[in-house]
Amino acid sequence: MKRAIVMGGSYAGLIAARVLSDYAEDVVVIEPDVIGGDGLGRRTPQRHQLHALLSMGHTQLERWFPGITDELVKGGARLGEDQDVQFYLDGRLKAPVPGARMLGATRPFLESHLRRRVAAIEHVRFCQAQATGLVLRGDRAAGVTTAGPDSEDGETLEADFVVDAMGRNSPLEDWLAHSGWDQAPVDSMRVDLGYATAMFHRGDELGSTVIAHSSPGPASNYQPTLTEPGALAAVEGERWSVVLAGYADHRPGPDREEFLRRMRRCVAPLRTVADVSEMIGDVRTYRFVESRRRVHSRLTRFPGGLVVVGDALASVNPVYGQGLTLAALEANALGAYLRSHPDPQNPAWDYFRLAETVVDGAWQLSTAADLAQPHVTGPYPRGYRVQKWVADKLTEASVLDSAVNAQYMGVVNMELPPKALTQPGFLARAARVLLSR
Repeated sequence: MKRAIVMGGSYAGLIAARVLSDYAEDVVVIEPDVIGGDGLGRRTPQRHQLHALLSMGHTQLERWFPGITDELVKGGARLGEDQDVQFYLDGRLKAPVPGARMLGATRPFLESHLRRRVAAIEHVRFCQAQATGLVLRGDRAAGVTTAGPDSEDGETLEADFVVDAMGRNSPLEDWLAHSGWDQAPVDSMRVDLGYATAMFHRGDELGSTVIAHSSPGPASNYQPTLTEPGALAAVEGERWSVVLAGYADHRPGPDREEFLRRMRRCVAPLRTVADVSEMIGDVRTYRFVESRRRVHSRLTRFPGGLVVVGDALASVNPVYGQGLTLAALEANALGAYLRSHPDPQNPAWDYFRLAETVVDGAWQLSTAADLAQPHVTGPYPRGYRVQKWVADKLTEASVLDSAVNAQYMGVVNMELPPKALTQPGFLARAARVLLSR
């Protein structure tokens, strides 16, 4: 291709631009935000919240940006391995998973390193502008119209291929509908989640701990009665990033004292930080109303030379930490599609099928877990009661047995598909663990 355009320069857009750099002579990333020294953009308010990079996301990040882990750690990020990564369920520390690895870093820090890597590619350039429309010629995308930050005058950039990475509120569907195209069908589930993040000075109060994550489980009927749900990560700048989450009326607010009180109802690592570490700055809150995915494969026609990635494609409950990893796996789908030498005149059905397979796995996990919340009213899949009973038993077994937890966390970390939890050998081991208890 001569030119490919990525609309949106956040995490998903940066990885998409890296993939496209292998196939296009000129890659243009259109991003309206000026990213300041703190890396916070106006249009992605959730960027300052604690983000998890699941192990599969970390693997794929290293695939597309070799050496990025060492670069991040050298810059101050922390790499947690084995016992440095702790998961609690209903206040109980889960069985250890040998070989577990997770990276502790803030999203602005991570994105700033990816941006430098992408900008260093000779034929990739960034354009500070607002994408204002899609240029359509016949049945294909042929470019993007833009407006600069200080001018209403528009500019048209021609392209052979266009990627929508403009996030959950992307206007692409409205643009297409205005031009006579059907909008992609949407699946949604209202979850009404609120979460809040605060930073703390980090010393040696938790030893080598990098990640500590606590969530309610079957013993509490997935309610915050035994412990408060939350997590912490050791991040750059000798800091702890701490997030607390809650649904409906239990959403955390911005009050510092309330935040500390809730931390003291969490598991031991978060209680310790609340007691001995100094909070830095304000508590920042964010509300996530509903999970949503657009299913383009259900359409019968779609413009050629156009694909969708990141939250513009699917935005699932962030409490499960799947967003960054989904973006990386969708980039893999884009790479696989482009390796097949497609004709950009035709719709990218093969890409959407690949990407939606990944999204479907994340959607299954997150929505099944969300349905355990009493305020979530469905839709319920067929056989939900039986599925939930089995899932509860597997979750209980994962607390007790390292082998069960390794496979369980492999699915949670998106290294394995959800069907890995239905393998006869795995189910038999989980049953033995529970019977021996």
